[in-house]
Amino acid sequence: MIKIKKILRWAVALFFSSTILSVVLLRFVPVYVTPLMVIRCFEQIGSGKSVTMHHHWVRLKDISPHLPVAVMTSEDQRFLRHHGFDYAAIEKAARRNLKGGKRKLGASTISQQTAKNVFLWQGRSWIRKGFEVYFTALIELMWSKQRIMEVYLNSIEMGDGIYGADAVAEYHFGKTAADLSRADCALIAATLPNPRRFSSQYPSAYMRKRQQQILQNMRSMPAFPKEGEDGKRK
Repeated sequence: MIKIKKILRWAVALFFSSTILSVVLLRFVPVYVTPLMVIRCFEQIGSGKSVTMHHHWVRLKDISPHLPVAVMTSEDQRFLRHHGFDYAAIEKAARRNLKGGKRKLGASTISQQTAKNVFLWQGRSWIRKGFEVYFTALIELMWSKQRIMEVYLNSIEMGDGIYGADAVAEYHFGKTAADLSRADCALIAATLPNPRRFSSQYPSAYMRKRQQQILQNMRSMPAFPKEGEDGKRK
């Protein structure tokens, strides 16, 4: 029993030390590959397809300033104000989902999505959700909002085999991430609930409608602050 307790203590200490170290390291080092990218590659192999993975890491300053605003408008309007979890959105989603309906309303923030994309596997188990809460708290504590946004825009899936702003800009718009227009960014943001179903390269009428809604709502969103600036909305 004493030996088991000792092993458990070492295991817990190893877990916390390794996860904290990885979060500190990725505060400064580009994220070139994520668990989701690896999983998608194995899925492609399993379905007999050739492995396709387009991903180019670029700095936040080399991404169109419209894109952070567009994804905040679409995915997390309180990103600059919360500390990883939007409790108002969680309460709203819970009330909506209790009423039933085919489409469940989510409440994951950009911080939560970043934690999931970079450190975890896909799934809906309570264990994975618990790890997501843990890593979200860590990156909110150790990273700036600018770093979270930078990693998010570089790691998020934006199409089949396409990850990050620069790759989607090249393969769907024929330009660099820095050259994406306001309309391009709104269209990309419109696909994010399901980028493998909704295409920014061949947008449907529904996608165009979502794009226009996001463009309109972007007018009331503040510009995304640079490192060191206070971008919290009053």
